[in-house]
Amino acid sequence: MFFDIGAGEMIGLAILGLILVGPERLPKLASEAAAIVRKIQRMSHAATQELRENLGPGFENLQPSDLNPKTFIKKQLADALDEKDETPRHAVKIDPDLL
Repeated sequence: MFFDIGAGEMIGLAILGLILVGPERLPKLASEAAAIVRKIQRMSHAATQELRENLGPGFENLQPSDLNPKTFIKKQLADALDEKDETPRHAVKIDPDLL
């Protein structure tokens, strides 16, 4: 589930919410929390779109997880190796003097 929370933990959090907030204010609090989560998602999407536009060509498929330095380097190396593998064998010429 979300944040690796199981069904039992969700039920426990709901009961805790009922005790702390009260049953009359809980629905309003839940809807406000959902609105905040939607706003954060929209802001994240807008930031990702802006980053894609500012980085220019080659970053059209950028995902937020790609911004992790390890993931970014792995992806760039994989792309570079794929491009290297696509070169035709007959196009590579070896200088006989180097042998």
